Amino acid sequence: MRRVTVTMDGPVAHVRLNRPEKMNAVDMEMIDDMLEAGAMLAAAPDLRAVVLAGKGDAFCAGLDVQSFAMLAGTDPEALVMPRSHGDANRFQHFALVWRSLPVPVIAALHGAVFGAGFQLALGADIRIAAPEARLAVMEMKWGLVPDMGGMVLLPELTRGDVIRQMTYSAAPIGAEQAERWGLVTELAADPLARATALAQEIAGKSPSAIRAAKRLIGTALSGSRAEVLLAESREQADLIGKPDQMAVIAANLAARR
Repeated sequence: MRRVTVTMDGPVAHVRLNRPEKMNAVDMEMIDDMLEAGAMLAAAPDLRAVVLAGKGDAFCAGLDVQSFAMLAGTDPEALVMPRSHGDANRFQHFALVWRSLPVPVIAALHGAVFGAGFQLALGADIRIAAPEARLAVMEMKWGLVPDMGGMVLLPELTRGDVIRQMTYSAAPIGAEQAERWGLVTELAADPLARATALAQEIAGKSPSAIRAAKRLIGTALSGSRAEVLLAESREQADLIGKPDQMAVIAANLAARR
């Protein structure tokens, strides 16, 4: 059975962590399946949005410690230092692949969202959580530090003292606290239904403009003032230059008259 499944509902992809008997704990097979799913969707020309969720009682309870204990005799340099995916290793790309996808990714969070699962959720564009969800930077529990892209993603979302507290303590926080700290976008009694509805709404927008917006927001979060202003102009000029995009603009203007 695959650790990650992908199904399509029109232009919306539904990606599911598929190890419910282990609370979707991450092992090497799940990492490989996730990277394969990300690569497949990155190449899908008609894709407009992705919903990322976990089957069973949790989104993801973190690393499968027993699975990774088998790597105890492995050379740590050889395991984590090679840059296999641009500037990232395979473990980091597990979360970052969703940030690099050209369309919005919405994570539906419930139950445990710990460690690797928390960092995976951070890779989504939007996070919708059940009120009872619990989130944690769990690595310190094992005498480790976050190493799956979390230290790239966390500073985009919250304050340094929040990152320090969560990292040093490894203590889970509730979804309401996570929302106050900017780690969760919104709360919903049924996060999967809400995420699916939002993905369908996004899928109804101009696909060219949505992809341009994701690129532009990515630049806005990391670029200089000059880079961001230039990117605004570049993306807008490209959109205005598309005949199909101008037809959309004309139709919307006509509808307002």
